Amino acid sequence: MKLFMLKTFLLACIMFVCVLTGMQLANNGIHDMKGYEDPSFQSAFIVKENEKGKNETTIFGNNVSSHDLQKKREQLEKMETFNFFSSIGKKIAEGIESTVTKSLDIITK
Repeated sequence: MKLFMLKTFLLACIMFVCVLTGMQLANNGIHDMKGYEDPSFQSAFIVKENEKGKNETTIFGNNVSSHDLQKKREQLEKMETFNFFSSIGKKIAEGIESTVTKSLDIITK
């Protein structure tokens, strides 16, 4: 089971890297087809270090920071909406988690 999970995780990581590489190759192909450098085209995924020494991440030309994610999370918490499918998904995930935990406890004993 552990080996299967390890293989699955590694496969997912490899697929993620392949998708990012594919996006970058497509972007380079667009540059090659145009024949000239257009400043409006940017790389799909850019990581730079700013003058303060912190890393800045840009995905498709949009800056991504932890502050943006925190603002979005706070906004979602303020909305306090009930999502039926989300609650069902959480219950299913909790059930699977408890089943797997109990199964692993039984196997390890």
